[in-house]
Amino acid sequence: MASADPVFDLHRGGKMAVASTVPLTSREDLSLAYTPGVARICEAIAENPDLAAEYTWTGNVVAVVTDGSAVLGLGNIGPRAAMPVMEGKAVLFKQFGGVDAVPICLDTQDPDEIVRVVTALAPSFGGINLEDISAPRCFEIERRLDAALPIPVFHDDQHGTAIVTLAALRNAARLLGRDLGDLRVVISGAGAAGVAVTRMLIAGGVRAGNVVVCDSKGILHRDRAGLGGAKTELALLTNGGLIAGGIENALDGADVLIGVSGGTIDESAVARMAPGGIVFALANPTPEVHPDVASRHAAVVATGRSDFPNQINNVLAFPGVFRGALQVRARTITDAMKVAAADAIAGVVASSLTADAIVPSPLDPRVAPAVAEAVAAAAV
Repeated sequence: MASADPVFDLHRGGKMAVASTVPLTSREDLSLAYTPGVARICEAIAENPDLAAEYTWTGNVVAVVTDGSAVLGLGNIGPRAAMPVMEGKAVLFKQFGGVDAVPICLDTQDPDEIVRVVTALAPSFGGINLEDISAPRCFEIERRLDAALPIPVFHDDQHGTAIVTLAALRNAARLLGRDLGDLRVVISGAGAAGVAVTRMLIAGGVRAGNVVVCDSKGILHRDRAGLGGAKTELALLTNGGLIAGGIENALDGADVLIGVSGGTIDESAVARMAPGGIVFALANPTPEVHPDVASRHAAVVATGRSDFPNQINNVLAFPGVFRGALQVRARTITDAMKVAAADAIAGVVASSLTADAIVPSPLDPRVAPAVAEAVAAAAV
């Protein structure tokens, strides 16, 4: 590529490196950091494995793991092409949460093999951040790793998106004088993010029966044939009115639309929503509904893009979530910890809400410390 391209110039050589935290300028330094001194640390950890978090970097380091099967909006581009994204995630961990992170791109897309490899690698880390793994495999992989490992496992595409979405919806409702429990919510997309957003909103106060989830074939409901796995669970949990049909039927009179599908929703369907509603069109780079169109029918609009107001950005969640979890050496990340993270994100800007500012900027330095404190308290 031409050297004049700033994107390629920035990425040349990668975006991260390993740096020493101790001096190595004398024989005494070497004897303390390496042999013979290091042997005493090894013996202590062998006797008490919990000391590893205190005397090695594992107490503050996360593995960012992918198989390259669902990278951004690019799809299944494989592990090597996924590395620039994983590097980016790792530097965001460091910049915003003070957490070290190592990108690990696995050359397998077999769930059993991924679970085996990550389990084998786990002693080197204090947490596992799963990234860009396609649904429905991501559900099984996260569940099995969470059950197998004594450290937090967090699939950011699911839970990071869900946490920030709950924070944004909480503030949008607050701005409009609405109660979460009264909102009729439509979620377009039943993949990893759609499943997690649905469960997060319900955990945060939205009534399960008031949520309607749609996939590419229409509305999920308990009488619909051909469902399985997570979609069956959602169908049984949501849609108390047993609405059937397509997205336009779901949006008829709805208060909230949350798009996490990557598909396009016609303006005619959005126009069927109740007046003064809320639209979060989070597909990136092309929102399900363009913000200019959504603004004609909704009072508050958010996207996943940085060039429009109200960016629903995972960086508001995952650095603080892991910072808090590692701080108290949590063994898992619970729903209560996720709800606490969402409340903390919402609280950062709760006193200065406008229709164009329902969530903090991704660069707001107050966010990660607030999230970490809330997550740590919820974990304890």
